[in-house]
Amino acid sequence: MRRARGFTLIEIIAVLAIGVAALALISGMVFRGPSTSDLKAAARTLAAGLRQAQSTAMVTRRDASLTVDLDSREFWLPNETESHKLPAGLELKLFTAQSEAVSEKRGGIRFYPDGSSTGGRITVQSGERKFLVDVDWLTGRVAIND
Repeated sequence: MRRARGFTLIEIIAVLAIGVAALALISGMVFRGPSTSDLKAAARTLAAGLRQAQSTAMVTRRDASLTVDLDSREFWLPNETESHKLPAGLELKLFTAQSEAVSEKRGGIRFYPDGSSTGGRITVQSGERKFLVDVDWLTGRVAIND
């Protein structure tokens, strides 16, 4: 008797299992961390918070600042008790006036009643991808740059 040529069911299942394991490993390496849209959403959330702090300062005619905790990836607005959390996996960097730095991992950007600010930059980053949330010290204008 002559045996038919081809692969056995066990051989096919073994090859498929190896392929699935390789795909899972590769996709985990390529797609880990937040997406670009998550980064942009976090930058927009911070920009909205900064604009709200500026509006608060102008309406109440008192200084108002947005405070950022870099380790926990959260920020606080004036007159609010709850923090605003940003997605996990993001790296934040804060560049601000020395007078607004509470510690190496915590600081803020202050707005004045005339709309101006201490100025600064918050960088939202994941790997090589990043967005810069800039605050102009003279006008208090908030802009997102990539």
